[in-house]
Formats: sequence, structure tokens, C-alpha cells
Amino acid sequence: MSVYKEQIKIQSHGGSPSYINITPQVKEAIGKSNIKEGICVVISPHTTCGVFFEEYVHDRTADGDEFLQADLNDALGKILPDHTDASQYRYPGPEHFAAVRSWSSAAAYLPNDDISDLYNGDAHLRATIIGSSQTFEVADGKLGVGVTGYVYFVDFDRTHPRERKCKVVIIGE
Repeated sequence: MSVYKEQIKIQSHGGSPSYINITPQVKEAIGKSNIKEGICVVISPHTTCGVFFEEYVHDRTADGDEFLQADLNDALGKILPDHTDASQYRYPGPEHFAAVRSWSSAAAYLPNDDISDLYNGDAHLRATIIGSSQTFEVADGKLGVGVTGYVYFVDFDRTHPRERKCKVVIIGE
């Protein structure tokens, strides 16, 4: 049995959820792995990001989101409204704010040194619902999905643009 690992770098745009079609990179990683039969696991290590499998939709909103992505935003927004003020979510609490302030990278997370810089409770909960990974079949050295099936990485954190990572692990023969 062989194991192949690769990391994909992704740039989110902030302001709204960032949806990135990573299907080409996943297919490329499978090709480089030389694994013909097995599984491919696509993983987000970030707590406000998710990985999901959906049909590619040719229609887009004025903001550039595919229609299914916009529909997903609308549905999740009904359950988990955008985090805009302290009264909506318990997160972030004063202890978490103090902990983030102590990080060596605090300025990246707290550009205004204000607790409102951490208002992304909705992003954490949306990522929890969507999930941080997906597992796919590798069949005959290819991603085992149908013609319309695509792999997407989503960053639900709207607070600011960031470089994100996505891990691809392929296991098999």
C-alpha cells in the first residue's frame, strides 16, 4: 500500500464566503501519486473552512458565486446569520480574546485590537455543518466521480483575505 500527500495553497478573498473549485488540483495530485486503486481524502485544517462535493453550476451571481453556492449561503444564513455584533453569538468570549491577543501573530487576527475583529462565530459553525473533509474513490488512477461532480474548498470567514491550505492524501495501490 502506498500513501501520497500534497498540500494545495488557496487564497480566500474575505468579505463573503470564498468558494474555490479545487477539482483540477485534486485530479493532478492523484495523477502524481501513481496510485491506481484506493481512496483520496481532501482535508481542510482550518476551523472556519470546509470541503464539500457538489455539481458544477455554470450560472453565477453578480458576485461570481455559482448558483448552488449562493443557495448554500442563503440556506446557512437562515440557520446561522452573519456574525455582526456581540449579541448574536457567545463566541468570542473575553478569555478567547485575551488568548488571541497573546499570540505572536495577534496583529493578523486583531488588526484593530478589538474583540469585534473576531466576529466569525458564524464561519466556525458553518464549517462544522459542512465538514472539514471528503473522501473519494480513486479508480483506474482517476478521481472516481461523475462528470458533474466537483470538489470545493470554502472559507466561510469573511473577516479578511487569507492564504489557506488544503491537504490531499491518497492511499492505495
